[in-house]
Amino acid sequence: MPTATFTAWHGQPLAEILFQCREAIDEADFSMVESWREQGGKVLGHFQVYFPTEIAHAAGMLPLKIAGAPVEPNNADSRFGSYLCSILKTSLELSLSGKVELDLFVSHPICDAARNLAAIWGRNHTYPSRILYLPQNANGSGTAQYLADEYGNLIEAIEDITGEAFDKTKLTESIRLYNKSRALVRDLYEIKRNTPWLVAAEDAYCLVAIGGRIPVEEHIELLEAALTGIRANEAKAEDRVRVVFEGAFCEQPPLDLIRMVGRSCYIVDDDFLIGLRYLTEDVPTDIDPLQALAESYLDRSSYSPVQHDNDKPKERMLLARAKAAEATAVVLTAAKMCEPGLEEQVSYVLELDKESVPYFLSEFEENMTNFGSLELQVETFVENLLFG
Repeated sequence: MPTATFTAWHGQPLAEILFQCREAIDEADFSMVESWREQGGKVLGHFQVYFPTEIAHAAGMLPLKIAGAPVEPNNADSRFGSYLCSILKTSLELSLSGKVELDLFVSHPICDAARNLAAIWGRNHTYPSRILYLPQNANGSGTAQYLADEYGNLIEAIEDITGEAFDKTKLTESIRLYNKSRALVRDLYEIKRNTPWLVAAEDAYCLVAIGGRIPVEEHIELLEAALTGIRANEAKAEDRVRVVFEGAFCEQPPLDLIRMVGRSCYIVDDDFLIGLRYLTEDVPTDIDPLQALAESYLDRSSYSPVQHDNDKPKERMLLARAKAAEATAVVLTAAKMCEPGLEEQVSYVLELDKESVPYFLSEFEENMTNFGSLELQVETFVENLLFG
């Protein structure tokens, strides 16, 4: 396995660790992926929302989260219609511009726009591009087996890239590593909920996001160091409104937007990069690993507008998230041109109104840079909650 790819934070105090993570995310820095490739490693890029990263890792590949970036889609713009969401264009731009180089790209038919991404990606690159069909019916008796079989099909495509037979024993070991990584992320979110003044919202975001670009072994080491520093932080609580941020399941809000909301609110829970923490419990390691991953996706998981599950009504899940985090209000957003997100807002609003939960309704785009008007609206919303 290649040696460490992201080392700028090594041996540094917490402030520098957080700075290095912010810089990597804010500046669309994929040098760690380039380092992996220079050492002979292969890269599997996977689009939003969820992907079983353990499978790529077990095959010796780096699973790279393709989730757009703060870049101008100068090359990709002509490949898409102007009425589509930004994340499709900036994701393809990362590859067309040479910022990232892949050996395999995997997409998901999460919406009408994304269902065509794999084909467009494939027409513009020489390496394979394919779709992973996560189940539309999450409640059928054969759903788990279907998904395990679909994971098996993915493994066959990976074997063609690596030239090596897939080892399920290694998959079980990869599951153990990712279980540890996700447990550390859950620890980070527990801090966000219980003592949100100890870590800024944008810093917590970057600590999770960087895990989509570096090997899981490195992410574990990074999180352990950061959590130790965060717990030792002596910052004091301030008088801010506790909110849940909802609507970032696919396209991600700009880091400056998260920072702006965090100036007047404590973001005590959210769906930022939910695919990287979609599994909410440890994946079992004492059964067939493909079956374990499939069952965990269905039964030990969070929610999003692109998974249809009768056992997880999303509006009730949002309320449960807000209640568990003791949130006063919800910042309810959607990416511009995002049909699943905008459609889900209707059920969210109806449920929040029914339960008399205050909410701030807005939309965003990953490349937006002007936040003056939006910040004034957020501040007015917060003042109404505090003094109204």
